Amino acid sequence: MKFAYDTSYAESRRLMRWKSERVAYALLLALLLVAPWVLPVYYVTELTFLFIFSLASLGLMVLTGYTGQVSLGHAAFIAIGAYAEALLLARGLPFPLTLLGAALIAAAAGVAIGLPAIRVSGLYLAMVTLAFSIVVEHLSGHWTALTGGFTGMAVPDVKLLGLALSQPVVFYCVCLVVLVLVLLALINLMRAHAGRAFVGVRDSEAAAHGLGIHVARTKVLAFALSAGITGLAGALLAHQTKYLTPDGFGLMLSMQLVLAVVIGGLGSLRGAILGAILIGLLPALISQFKPFLPDRIARQFGLETFVFGAVLVGFVLFEPQGLNGRWLKLRALFETFPLYRRDTFRRAKTYMRSERVR
Repeated sequence: MKFAYDTSYAESRRLMRWKSERVAYALLLALLLVAPWVLPVYYVTELTFLFIFSLASLGLMVLTGYTGQVSLGHAAFIAIGAYAEALLLARGLPFPLTLLGAALIAAAAGVAIGLPAIRVSGLYLAMVTLAFSIVVEHLSGHWTALTGGFTGMAVPDVKLLGLALSQPVVFYCVCLVVLVLVLLALINLMRAHAGRAFVGVRDSEAAAHGLGIHVARTKVLAFALSAGITGLAGALLAHQTKYLTPDGFGLMLSMQLVLAVVIGGLGSLRGAILGAILIGLLPALISQFKPFLPDRIARQFGLETFVFGAVLVGFVLFEPQGLNGRWLKLRALFETFPLYRRDTFRRAKTYMRSERVR
């Protein structure tokens, strides 16, 4: 079992404190770098989509998992980032600038919705974000002069360092690099003042006020950061789909993001990625198992939605801490075996909690 005996302030600020962690993550990164050269194109494309979906899940985790602001409309920010990427490319901007521009445009939209949304919370905030998503979906479908409407818009192909982004291996590497950079930035941000302010607002707004945290400013910052990261995922998704239509950014995409965050484990960046991997792979797994199901069940409309709901109910009942909580328990089991106790992770009752300033 590992014990943190710090001998300097620098040791507590290390990104990875144990040698085993550094070796494990180095091996994982090496496997991800080798994967596109040995796997078929289909699996490379699926892994690329998982990277993009993980990036969007990280964006929602900042808002919902760390700040406690429920959003049911994050598909709108993916759509804004995707359409902004296509429009900026059509105007001749280079690829790195279009990615940055799409993220900034989505962040501006996050500020625009965050300023009025900070006046409400809970179910009312969820309804506001849901309405915003519906508005964006209708605008993208009827603003034909800008988005092409329901006919759609083609995404121009670009080159990076002389390599076409349409090549699966090149695009795979680009998405992996973007995901790693965003993940490292969020890990450091959550250990800084802003990240601790997010957690303080989530746990108790009254206590955050008492500690000198500007709650309204913190919520707007979380909206902007979350929307910017999600818009960046939308920009990468535009290059993978190569053709944008409003149907691809509907309510189902928002629900999948919420499921990824909840199932992965609220308040955990690792959980956001684990949840995105599970939810991203579920449709493919369902299609693989359909031939083994009775025809009456396999042909039912909404089978995927039913499976998503069943998975969510299962995690809520049997593992409220999500996949990240299960990972922590397994790690503790291996570290303390045979002295592991199940009561170690038993949740204590909460007798008092202030939700907002009265």
